[in-house]
Amino acid sequence: MSIIYKPCGMAREYSPYACNIYIGCNHGCRYCYAPHTLQRRGEEYFIKPEPRKDILKLLEKDLQKNVYKEQVLLSFVGDVYGDNADDCATTREVLKLLNAYHVPVAVLSKGGKKMLRDLDIFKEFGDRITVGTTLTFLDEEKSKYWEPNASTPSERLETLKTLHDKGIKTFASFEPTIEPEESLKLIRKTLEMDCVDHYKIGKINNYKREDKWQDWEKYLQDCVDLLRPTGKQVYFKFCLRKLAPNVQLTPQEKNPDEYIVRIKDESEQLSLFDNKKS
Repeated sequence: MSIIYKPCGMAREYSPYACNIYIGCNHGCRYCYAPHTLQRRGEEYFIKPEPRKDILKLLEKDLQKNVYKEQVLLSFVGDVYGDNADDCATTREVLKLLNAYHVPVAVLSKGGKKMLRDLDIFKEFGDRITVGTTLTFLDEEKSKYWEPNASTPSERLETLKTLHDKGIKTFASFEPTIEPEESLKLIRKTLEMDCVDHYKIGKINNYKREDKWQDWEKYLQDCVDLLRPTGKQVYFKFCLRKLAPNVQLTPQEKNPDEYIVRIKDESEQLSLFDNKKS
């Protein structure tokens, strides 16, 4: 069984591959899609999860059989730096394995400064890793309401700044966008702090019609006006683009794979792969 898989649908816009280490999450985000996707009740999903059974053994078997030249995202289900039963020790071991096989990796977490405990491993990846967080509200009270047990907006921003200053490529996920003005404030804050290299921008989807009354075309244009002059890497998700057909975007701004992490020296990775198989 391959533990690394190809996501589909809206998830595919984030990464060509993914790996889920924990099934469950304690953040309790009101907009979370995972319980519905996994057909679980909230009380079954919003827990302090254990790592998946035999995750390290299964991952190594996968890596011994397959070469991954494009990024593997950690993760779509659960948070690799959440309040996990093993205190995220498995996350560290998974990163070590992926690095040993020269796999390019993207890490997405709302864990804030907890991510910094693996800064040493992030550095070992060199340019084969990007580390990011979801940004929804600058207002801490609103953030607490929507994401009760996740790290605060200020902690997430400071963590991005630390990672960026240490030479780690960073990204910010503005999905969901719940209140466009809050997201725009956050974008301005990240530009002021110079802590984000790549932006992924979408909107809230399928949550109690929260997305029906927003002027998404104005939001997309405002994002373009803010970010394009900076030269930052930006990808606008299809769910947002389809509601703003009059906003002119570049091919790069519409290509989900334009800025993903890839292997630059394939011969080096293939040589390593062959050595580990022998």
